Amino acid sequence: MTRSAAGRAALISLPFVVLIGALVALAGSQGGATVAGIPVFAMAVAAAFVIQWVVFVPSFAAPTERFFDLTGSLTYISITLAIVLLSPGVDARALLLSALVLAWAARLGTFLARRAHRAGKDDRFDDLKPSIIRFLGVWTIQGLWVTLTAAAAWVSITSATRVGLDWFALIGFVVWTVGFGIEIVADLQKSRFNADLTHTGRFISTGLWARSRHPNYFGEIVLWTGFAIIALPTLQGWQWVAVISPLFVTLLLTKVSGVPLLESKADSKWGGQPDYEAYRRAHRSSSPGSGEQIQLGDGEPTLPARHLTQCCTAEPMSRLASTDDRRAHRRRRCACETRARTPSDRRPTQGGQACRTETSPTSTSR
Repeated sequence: MTRSAAGRAALISLPFVVLIGALVALAGSQGGATVAGIPVFAMAVAAAFVIQWVVFVPSFAAPTERFFDLTGSLTYISITLAIVLLSPGVDARALLLSALVLAWAARLGTFLARRAHRAGKDDRFDDLKPSIIRFLGVWTIQGLWVTLTAAAAWVSITSATRVGLDWFALIGFVVWTVGFGIEIVADLQKSRFNADLTHTGRFISTGLWARSRHPNYFGEIVLWTGFAIIALPTLQGWQWVAVISPLFVTLLLTKVSGVPLLESKADSKWGGQPDYEAYRRAHRSSSPGSGEQIQLGDGEPTLPARHLTQCCTAEPMSRLASTDDRRAHRRRRCACETRARTPSDRRPTQGGQACRTETSPTSTSR
């Protein structure tokens, strides 16, 4: 897509993004707290967009993307605090939800700010910053992201229906804790992996990353599911629109801006490498899984993908035009079986070369 076409698409999408936010604000405000006749939840949604637009102005003038992630986190924090203060009769469930939102946003904001400081820039914005419409578009979408993600918590906090802490609150809190823990551990493991200079140019497949290609995203989905579970008893009528929160997070991370972008980057770096292709086959993109079975080559046994090894080939992989060609070449010329993980147990391939086990491993962005 050319820049002019991308600009037109961004211009067309802007009103739809705002419209979706407005419809969610209208539905989620039914039966909710008001201030001077204005629903508190609707005020929160409007503030989520306005904050992005205000910060967009100096960011475009600079131009810089340095404040993008930090602004998103601060939007969650500031609006959550505001609706707690504006909503009458705040109970234990509302306080629990607000505390969990603040904890998540503060942790994520700190993590993203440190990462941005180390990286210096975010190349996702290189093509967007020169265009006022496209750059404004991503800031507007961030407003919708905040709205839809926090919907379950915000609707429940502002709801006129108050329900004491119950099994929904307990189960939801446990689910949130599990997801939050997975996200923290995954981010920490990847940060430490990338900080080790011996891992330069390699991909992580240790720790939680040995179970999933994107365990941090899995944790994110789980924790927002926890929010929705806690909120369920307080939802009435149109307020049920709030359950869109975990569904939206799942769709966003697995189909739109999370996994697809990182998978594309990873494929461009390591696509065709036997160890990386084995890692892809052995692990699901976000949720933990054991992977599929792979037939390594003609006459070779079928093995779990996680046991596929990197083999030497007579012809360099770089000479092959496509990833499919590389895969076929590897299976045809270099099929081998890993019987042990020790260097002493290596078996010649069909071409007479030795197979060597690799524990290598993933991508460098969150």
